[in-house]
Formats: sequence, C-alpha cells, structure tokens
Amino acid sequence: MPATSTPPNRPRSGPRRDEAARLAVLHAADDLLVEHGFGGLTVEAIARRAGVAKQTIYRWWPSKVEILLDTLIADSEKTLPVPESGATADTVRGYLRAFARFLTRDPAGQVLLALIAHAQHHPDTAASLHERYLGPRRAREREMLARAVESGEIAPRLDLDAVLDALLGPLVYRALTGSSIPRALVDTLVEDLLLPRAT
Repeated sequence: MPATSTPPNRPRSGPRRDEAARLAVLHAADDLLVEHGFGGLTVEAIARRAGVAKQTIYRWWPSKVEILLDTLIADSEKTLPVPESGATADTVRGYLRAFARFLTRDPAGQVLLALIAHAQHHPDTAASLHERYLGPRRAREREMLARAVESGEIAPRLDLDAVLDALLGPLVYRALTGSSIPRALVDTLVEDLLLPRAT
C-alpha cells in the first residue's frame, strides 16, 4: 500500500518547518538586506523572493529581525567559526583577520552591522541580538583567549572581556563607518594588547 504524503504546498501547523522553505527565507532575507538595506527589507519582499506565503513567515518568525538573526547565526558558524583548538597569538590573529573579512566582504557581515545599528534605537533588537548571537559568541571568544593565556602564549594587559572589546571594537567601528580594515591594524592590536613586552 503506497504511503500517503502531505502535499508540498500545504501549510504546516505548529513549530515544524519545511527545511527548503526555511533556507529559502534565510537566503532571501540575506540577499534583500544587501540590495536594499535594513529599512528597505520587508517581510512581504522576503516572502516574494523566497516563494512562500507571508503568513508562513509570520508563523515561524515574529519579525524580520529574528529572520536576520537566524541567517547571521547559520552563516557565522560556517564562515566565521571561533577556533576551538589551538591556543596561540597566531590563532587569535587569524580569527581577527577572518572577522575583518567577514565584516567587510561577507553578506552575513552586513547583516551583523545592520542589526548592531538597529539595536541602538530598539531595545528589543538589542536584547535579542545579545541573547542569541553576541553573548554566545563572546563566551567562545573568551574561551579562546583563556586557552592562550593558560598556555603562556599571550599576556593581555586587560581582563578578557575588556581586551575583546579593545580587539573587536575598532574593527566593527571601521566597518560601520564604511572604512577598510588594514591588515596592519589587526597586527598592531594583537601586538599591543596581547603580546608580552620585551624587558
């Protein structure tokens, strides 16, 4: 007896999502943000580009911010993983160089910058961005630095959270203002903030 199957265009109820439709929505949101900016991004446009019903999107995500966060989380894990092994100054330097490329060349980097900008005037966005993305990533970045400290490879002059702010802040600022991020900037930050001074 042949198995019955649900027609592909039948709306799903509850939290279950069709994976192909979910990915289509995330890719559409990513592309449209790059094309039109955060202000020009609408759920209606995402639905049209993804080929899904607007009601489907609202059933899965409460807002375009949450769609963009899902996009950012998925893309960051693929293109900007925080190193989980290795504990050297070069490990940190490599991560910072990858972060600079992410901010200036990767569409997902534009998503991050757009969400940071939007969060300045929208507390709900700020809270969600911190809870879902910045907080978990900061914890992994802190662990990366802690491993390097324990191995004696680096000697930060600040506590780990402050040194992360000092390392990442200039890169984000330059990207937010449309400036390039010179390779020498990353090298200088690592040398000045992490490496022990010769005596």
